[in-house]
Amino acid sequence: MFNNRAKRLSTKGKLLAIAAVFGIGTAVTSLQQWGETHAFMINATDSLPNWAFLVESGRFPDRGDYVIFHPGHDPVTQKYFGEEPGAFAKIAFGLPGDFVTREGHDVLVNGERIASTKPLTKRGDALTEGPLGVVPEGCVFAATHHKDGFDSRYSHIGFVCRDRLVGTGVAIL
Repeated sequence: MFNNRAKRLSTKGKLLAIAAVFGIGTAVTSLQQWGETHAFMINATDSLPNWAFLVESGRFPDRGDYVIFHPGHDPVTQKYFGEEPGAFAKIAFGLPGDFVTREGHDVLVNGERIASTKPLTKRGDALTEGPLGVVPEGCVFAATHHKDGFDSRYSHIGFVCRDRLVGTGVAIL
């Protein structure tokens, strides 16, 4: 009635099974390694046209890259974004050695207008204009063109240096 003989895998079947186990193991390891240097970020502000980013850590930004960073713990930053503010996404307009100047309220990097400053936040808190001069080694001038951007144009953020950099971002939505 029942066949008690167990069906044995052929040599080819055994090799395929070993290859499948190895392939799955390699895929899991690769995903774990990728997960150590990548993350997804949701941008909750309207300072950039995109609201979702794939973030890669470990690479210093190039000019024009989306840069993801910790904004710091300035009192104005904490008032608007909490005691432990989440990461910000901006654009790396200035790189080490670039020169930041101001003409009136316009902020320029290497003579190119990037943004304008304003004296007050939307809620009426005073804003302090940010750093001028040469962007230091290991830092970027991170900003947006948005009129209400809260970024390196203000001292509350200032130059964003390696100790605050999370990584670079690719807009996905």
